[in-house]
Amino acid sequence: MITEHHLAVKRTARYYSVGGSDPATGPPAGEMWIVCHGYGQLAAQFVDSFARFATPSRQIVAPEGLSRFYLDRPATSASPHVRIGAAWMTREDREHEIADQIAYLDALHDVVRPPATARSVRLRVLGFSQSVSTVARWLAHGRARADEVILWAGAFPPELDVESFAVRLEGARVVLVVGTRDELAPWAAADTTLHRFTAAGIDARLVSFDGGHRLDDATLAAIAG
Repeated sequence: MITEHHLAVKRTARYYSVGGSDPATGPPAGEMWIVCHGYGQLAAQFVDSFARFATPSRQIVAPEGLSRFYLDRPATSASPHVRIGAAWMTREDREHEIADQIAYLDALHDVVRPPATARSVRLRVLGFSQSVSTVARWLAHGRARADEVILWAGAFPPELDVESFAVRLEGARVVLVVGTRDELAPWAAADTTLHRFTAAGIDARLVSFDGGHRLDDATLAAIAG
């Protein structure tokens, strides 16, 4: 008989940051963004889209999904030209994948925004594409409390109860963003999510831009303020 087992192991996660001051010489940033990339992306490239908004008082932190894979199928994967991407999870062993990513983001949050300074550092959390579900699950079940949540071009997890999510948000603002020509996350789906959120008492708004499944610089600048 084949029996499934699970074993918790320690592994190393990678994240990138830009902005903020040196903790040894200056006060912590007054605002922190935790931004999560989409399927097949890497954190280094993703955080680059936010670099121009980083200042000594605004730090951007980009964690990378724990599952990396080759995007190309070359003759040899050792070639330096082979593209590599990362993902947050798949449907395989789903519940353990979700638990692991929540624990990972909790641990990251505790490092970059320590409890001793958390109250003085405004937190904005952004999820793009696949990681919309990732950050929603984290904020629903993890330890972090965000001041603003930006859900960009992705789907709210179907298993999460919107009313319970509203309670966990504790009044945080939510911005839903989608391109008018996004073939993967259509505007109509975002509009339906907006109505579900507002009906549950969530302070939510929908922002759209003329484009497809991508970050939009002008829209991001308007949200960043």
